Amino acid sequence: MDLVRAVVLGIVQGLTEFLPVSSSGHLILIPALFGWDDQGLAFDVGLHGGTLLALLAYFWRDWYVMFRTGLADLARHGARISNWRTDTRLLWLLALGSLPAGVVGLLFNDWIEAHVRQPWLVAIMLALMGTVMLLADRLAANRRPIATVGMTDALIIGVGQALALVPGVSRSGATVTAGLARGLRREDAVRFAFLLGTPAFVGALLLKSADLAALSGTEARDMLVGFATSAIVGFAAIHFLLRWVRTRSLLVFVLYRYAVAILALAIGAYRIA
Repeated sequence: MDLVRAVVLGIVQGLTEFLPVSSSGHLILIPALFGWDDQGLAFDVGLHGGTLLALLAYFWRDWYVMFRTGLADLARHGARISNWRTDTRLLWLLALGSLPAGVVGLLFNDWIEAHVRQPWLVAIMLALMGTVMLLADRLAANRRPIATVGMTDALIIGVGQALALVPGVSRSGATVTAGLARGLRREDAVRFAFLLGTPAFVGALLLKSADLAALSGTEARDMLVGFATSAIVGFAAIHFLLRWVRTRSLLVFVLYRYAVAILALAIGAYRIA
């Protein structure tokens, strides 16, 4: 690892974590493209820490209101869910939606790191998930606001987030696609997906905290550079996508996924030949 590589990977993480094109897939494909050694899942998780910081910086007001309202509703109404306000229900739905990825991550994290970080698999999942995304974007009702999200919606979107542990699926892509399939408006599907990503990133960082703490010297320096780069670029990417989906479809991201999948397969075939 060196500073240039850390910056490149930080930019890649910041852009592709929030755009529905798979950050984990790009963090595998970029080193393969340039002939770099795989930086490992621990470094990837450290980069995710930068995008977690971007999420917290962008949505801190949302989280503040949800926690403040949630504590007030619990004190006033206890477990009487029907009396909770929208922000309180949203907070608990985000907790519910986080369970699938948490369970899958705890049970299969080591297996995923050992078996699915392959460029050919990334290419296949980029194309496959791109097709599903296109169908959801074109066929879904896109009418429901985020205030209408219920337990079934949260669990289905949470399962989409769990599937995104496979590189190439894309966490934002899978969760936004699931939200669209449930009839959410594009902007609300994206907002819920971004909010749902916050506890997922916290969990991933905790899971790899021992590996991150073991970094020292130049490794720690490179990690901090990648972390800062992904945070800055990620903040800009959040703002861009929320504005984009207000008036435009996801087609451009689907076409990009197809193009990257074809390129990855072509490079892989050339190197084998």
